[in-house]
Amino acid sequence: MPHIQLNQVSKSFKGVTIFENMNFAVEKGKIYGIIGPNGSGKSVLFKLICGFIFPDHGSVIVDGEELGTNKRFPNNFGIIIDRPGYIAGKTGFDNLKALALIRNKINDDKIKKTMKMVGLNPESTQKVKHYSLGMKQKLALAQAIMEDQQTLILDEPFNALDAESVENIRNLLRKFKQEGRTILLTSHNQEDIDILCDEVYRINHFKLEKVK
Repeated sequence: MPHIQLNQVSKSFKGVTIFENMNFAVEKGKIYGIIGPNGSGKSVLFKLICGFIFPDHGSVIVDGEELGTNKRFPNNFGIIIDRPGYIAGKTGFDNLKALALIRNKINDDKIKKTMKMVGLNPESTQKVKHYSLGMKQKLALAQAIMEDQQTLILDEPFNALDAESVENIRNLLRKFKQEGRTILLTSHNQEDIDILCDEVYRINHFKLEKVK
């Protein structure tokens, strides 16, 4: 049984068709790349998979359960789609701590370790409102992985990162794959897709077309 399955999914916004009778299946333990021009529906696809929006027709099934019936959101997903809303006047650590308290699964040491993994200093007193775009991106990555989420849905995870940080995050994603995690990502940089992804799909004529 696929980990994630989209069956005959159609979705439109204000009369504009994004997907029509689209099928897609995701197996655990692989990295999937989704490519397509701006506005083609990459973020819409990820929002459908995460239960943020629902199809007009068809179904989205995660681990055998259809989203929107008994299950609103999938379990154990780490997500970067729209930039998370942070408390501008607090530090990066304090922001992650506030998010961690929602599920209360991890302690301060785990948060600090995750921040270091993505290249942030957990002891810094710098407020998020003074973060660069690259630092905000690292903070978004930290929230997506800090609870050891087993499925990562990452829309442009390399945005605003310098070359050294890109390589660090690529290595992290490779490590997560080796641990058996499932990753779906988009990137405007074809090199990210070529290097990381086991399977690649292009959004074409309202459907997903496998290109690798």
